[in-house]
Amino acid sequence: MGIGSCILLFALGAVLAFGVNWHLSGMDVHLVGWILMAAGLLGLIAYGSIFRRGRSTGRAGADEVVEERRYYDQP
Repeated sequence: MGIGSCILLFALGAVLAFGVNWHLSGMDVHLVGWILMAAGLLGLIAYGSIFRRGRSTGRAGADEVVEERRYYDQP
């Protein structure tokens, strides 16, 4: 789930939780909105932690020096 779908879930949940006046039998629309908002927020947190972890590894920082040495056998 990408960042766009997480934001979409959160926005859809906010609309259902705060912006509608529907009353469906057997289902609480406001609770469904809160659940969608929570799922979107958890998705954003998970995406952010994965993205941050992926950016911090595998790259040389500004103060890090990478040195490569090659040794060749002389005949």
